[in-house]
Amino acid sequence: MTPHTHQLPPQAVLFDMDGTLVDTERLWWEAVEQVAGRPLTEADQPEVLGRPVEHTADWLGAVTGRSAGDLAADLHREFADRVRTGIVPRPGALDLLAALAAVGVPTALVTASPRAVADVVLDALGSGWFAASVTADDTPRTKPAPDPYLAACRALGVEPTACVAVEDTETGVASAEAAGCAVLAVPSLAPIGAAPGRTVRDSLAGVTVEELGRMVTPELRVMSWNLWLGGIMVDDHRAKQLKVILESGADVVGLQETAGTAAQELAEALGWHHHRAGENLGVLSRHPITARLGDPDVGFYGAAGVRIAVAPGHEVDVWTAHLHYTPYGPYESAFDGLPAAELIAHEVVRLTQMRDTLRRIAESSADGVPVVLVGDFNCPSHLDWPHVAWPVTKAAEEAGFADSYREAHPDPAAAPGHTWSPIHAVHEDGSGRPEPQDRIDYVLHRGLTVRDARTLVTGSPRPWPDVTDNDWPSDHAAVVTTFAPTPR
Repeated sequence: MTPHTHQLPPQAVLFDMDGTLVDTERLWWEAVEQVAGRPLTEADQPEVLGRPVEHTADWLGAVTGRSAGDLAADLHREFADRVRTGIVPRPGALDLLAALAAVGVPTALVTASPRAVADVVLDALGSGWFAASVTADDTPRTKPAPDPYLAACRALGVEPTACVAVEDTETGVASAEAAGCAVLAVPSLAPIGAAPGRTVRDSLAGVTVEELGRMVTPELRVMSWNLWLGGIMVDDHRAKQLKVILESGADVVGLQETAGTAAQELAEALGWHHHRAGENLGVLSRHPITARLGDPDVGFYGAAGVRIAVAPGHEVDVWTAHLHYTPYGPYESAFDGLPAAELIAHEVVRLTQMRDTLRRIAESSADGVPVVLVGDFNCPSHLDWPHVAWPVTKAAEEAGFADSYREAHPDPAAAPGHTWSPIHAVHEDGSGRPEPQDRIDYVLHRGLTVRDARTLVTGSPRPWPDVTDNDWPSDHAAVVTTFAPTPR
């Protein structure tokens, strides 16, 4: 299915200059060697790379006994002379600047070099690429302090957590990360290690705006899946469940009908975190679970949740719910011909369970933490039936929850999204009547951005009762939604 949204770009991209946009680290290295009067070694890198002129001048002064002021002037002169004659853009730098300009993403230059040197580079590179520039002369402290990146964000009117900083040294990376930016590290002379919130690439060549967007707002793919009595109706069900989860790309799976042990067994096989609640509900998460929410001894019907840490500064609550299966509205409508008022009145049990779920979510919610509510609600949606205001989904909507599938696919006729049932085409009472197909499994959310949503059934399941060899080990389709988490 085609996503209804595209990858959102960062609010801004903040570029280091020396060694990142232009190949000046080599020129700076040569300038320091000239002033030092000797070749530099790897041991000298911490005092040279990514450091302001004054720091390197102080270091040379302590070694040579010369005045730091004189050394700084010599370093400025030697470096500027080399920049004027030897500046070379780094591979991919101009292409990335052009791509950002094409989609209207503002950029800033953030350098530990003085203004005089930065202006020389800007003239050679093209100052029109940048909406702002911050140099060593513009903040009380320069890199590795966060001041330069914070100043650039203020100048652009953006939040650091919504920006990507592009750096080539550990000193610059430390500055950007201290400010709260996501970092794309492209090492020039010294290696940079991987870390949470940091992406390391060999070059800017091939870097896209979409890739930068993913660094700021990491995707979270959430799946809702009824395992059908743990999966026991299908041979080799546990291996088939694992295959489905891995191929779905899900980061978090809200489970129903776990038969007690499924959540733990699946999590152990995946190497993931998990939460088991009662004999029926569970949550699997590749991200750490920082809190368990709701009643851990919930009955067969009800809800349970977890709080997960998607990335530093990104937490999300994920709840899974299973509501009572009877009376079943689509049967009462298709087989018994009940009018809308009676169908709605018969939802009282599920509505009570949904209201209890919403109450528990409200009691455990934290400011700024988005919430996802998934589950088998065993009832249709008011968004799908034009003449029946199904109260369970309306209650969730009134509590601020949006239906991710309907956000992605607003037209029920064009994209019905049926989850009941991939194996029941005919009603199982032997009457031969067609089984009503409907959407009764959901991924709802509050406070996130939907990038994509789809239903999932793998293979071509044989109809009931010849199901033991099915590759799809459930009587429900799963629902999989990809979100862009909102930072706290």
